[in-house]
Amino acid sequence: MKDIVKILRYVAPYKTLAALNVLFNAVSIITGLFSVALVIPFLNVLFDRNEQIAVKPDLSLSTESVTNYFKFLVSELIRTHGSEAALLFIIGSVLASILLKNLFRYLGLYVMVLLRNFIIRDLRASMYSRILILPLSYFSSERKGDLISRMSNDIADVEVSIMSSLEALFREPMSIIFSIAVLVWINPYLTLLVFLTLPVAVAIIALIGKTLKKQATKGQSQMGRLIALFEETLGGVRIIKAFSAQAFFDKKFYKENENYTNLSIKINHLNDANSPISETLSVAILSLILWVGGKMALANNGSLSAGEFIGFIAIFSQIISPAKQFSTAFNRVQKGLASLNRINEVVSSEEIITEMPNAQSIGSLNAKIELRNVSFHYNGEYVLKNVNLTIEKGKTVALVGPSGGGKSTLADLIPRFYDPIEGEVLIDGVNIKNYKILELRRLMGIVTQESILFNDSIANNIAFGKSGISKDLIEEAAMVAHAHDFILGTDNGYQTNIGDRGNKLSGGQRQRLSIARAVLADPAIMILDEATSALDTTSERLVQAALFDAMKGRTTVVIAHRLSTIQNADLIVVLDKGRIVQTGTHLELISHEGLYRDLHHLQKLAES
Repeated sequence: MKDIVKILRYVAPYKTLAALNVLFNAVSIITGLFSVALVIPFLNVLFDRNEQIAVKPDLSLSTESVTNYFKFLVSELIRTHGSEAALLFIIGSVLASILLKNLFRYLGLYVMVLLRNFIIRDLRASMYSRILILPLSYFSSERKGDLISRMSNDIADVEVSIMSSLEALFREPMSIIFSIAVLVWINPYLTLLVFLTLPVAVAIIALIGKTLKKQATKGQSQMGRLIALFEETLGGVRIIKAFSAQAFFDKKFYKENENYTNLSIKINHLNDANSPISETLSVAILSLILWVGGKMALANNGSLSAGEFIGFIAIFSQIISPAKQFSTAFNRVQKGLASLNRINEVVSSEEIITEMPNAQSIGSLNAKIELRNVSFHYNGEYVLKNVNLTIEKGKTVALVGPSGGGKSTLADLIPRFYDPIEGEVLIDGVNIKNYKILELRRLMGIVTQESILFNDSIANNIAFGKSGISKDLIEEAAMVAHAHDFILGTDNGYQTNIGDRGNKLSGGQRQRLSIARAVLADPAIMILDEATSALDTTSERLVQAALFDAMKGRTTVVIAHRLSTIQNADLIVVLDKGRIVQTGTHLELISHEGLYRDLHHLQKLAES
């Protein structure tokens, strides 16, 4: 039941479509049963003169009244027009019922197509929206390939396994219930026999479904690992070739692929076993009913007429198909639920960075940024300890120190990519947790060591996230970033597509586009996270000049390994093992013993 609720959660927004589907299917089932149920009294009257009724009975809502009324109609047809006319009337009634049955069946399917596709659309949108707002810490603990697998394979599996089975989950139980109601009306004793034998079949089918869900969960997780390895290989193919590691990765992929194949074989075998097992069980129950019902009809003691026996078998045979389809759909749903659970893990992931209910607006930086007694840790390991720092408006503050000292983490606290475990970050004396998150981040332009660009035109990458930006503003930002000249030298200028992650451009060109993007945002605060450390000397000079122009008039936080790039900073903060160990200007720090002077001398030696 809990699993069905998971599915109905996604159906709820489209309850009108679901209700229409139920209504159309109900009408379809009733008209289908009507065509079979009516045959029973007609056959009894047609072939047994004693069943004919000469006096018109009073019509009421009781089953007996309706049956006698139809017997009277057939009797009148036989008396006035003969047996052949009565037979034609029966055939015509059956054809009309079947026509209505299939009309409403189509309408039910038409509505279900809309329902299925809307649910899958919402599922994709929910997962994508959640990924956009989840904290950065989530992505450091999850494999990218596994998330891609959930968005592609798992959603596709939900569409095939659950959505294609929704119609069966709605329709087939109704069909079985209505059919059983008619069977009870025909002969309660034989129906009781059905109830005593069906639970055995249901239990066996449920056992298969439970096993199938368990194996499907393993299969989807294994597919996630397979895609993660493939994605990792694509990203590192240069290094794999450089270290002649093709055989190692080939063996690794073969092992993962083999594991997934074995799981897929088990899942398919279980799926394939479901249909023949359910059909065999159904035929076994039918055989038992044929034996018991046939004996009752042959006894001719009034407990079951020949017409009723034929009708009972006809209607029970109609239960076999929906029961078989329901069992197949049930097992497909169990397989799909494994994928749905994996999707829900992402959709229901905790949003750690949340906005206060009455968050206040922020449009500018008026005075300063402060970090008061700030501490932060990843999985219990502190990377910042009791940090106190003030960054005045319009000043450039450089963060330097050994790798792992906490520089990037400190910078990430300002736009609230993370929240401190202890202490607080303030802008103009207000804890940034009290500001609206999107407005806070609009104050900032960020340029990272890795130039993250998108497979789009140069113009769209510079105007990233904004619409209706004029060509003049884009070109102006490119000029500040010293990118205008090389852009004009490309095939289509600002409309040139730069490829996946900007791979059609050099490292320096990519970085200058990143700076142009930050400049166009016109941020009050610029955060530069080792923006030149991955570049060659020539590119570094160009990018450094671009950064210098971009920093003019802005409050800037610079993270740098190359100390030569931050010698003009208003304040240099030296971090080591999560603590601030020195602060001052370049000249002040170089004139005293300490970590900064040691780092400076080491870099001088390395460059000489």
